[in-house]
Amino acid sequence: FVKTPPWRDAFCMETNDSKNRFTMSTARLHSVDYEIFGDVQGVFFRKYTEEQGRKLGVVGWVKNTPKGTVVGQVQGSPEKVAIMKNWLRNVGSPMSQIDEARFSNEKEVPSLEFTNF
Repeated sequence: FVKTPPWRDAFCMETNDSKNRFTMSTARLHSVDYEIFGDVQGVFFRKYTEEQGRKLGVVGWVKNTPKGTVVGQVQGSPEKVAIMKNWLRNVGSPMSQIDEARFSNEKEVPSLEFTNF
């Protein structure tokens, strides 16, 4: 896979097998909702989620719920959303204990609905 330049906006470059031919394809954006269960409140889970989202370059939101879970939404490239989902499922904040991560409403979106995390 060829790393795309930061100035690319509507297109990305992809390699075609080992022949190194390039084709243009429209950039895709994904959105996914999440709910994280376990010891995820009072352990800076939201703070670390926002930091991780900014590091990855995804956008969205995160908040605590009255039932002790953390919910939110992530939007960005499919690859970065997948990385963020893995982080939410397996890493979290250093003091958190993640028992389960549920993802829903995963879909392709025409544009980002948020400007940051």
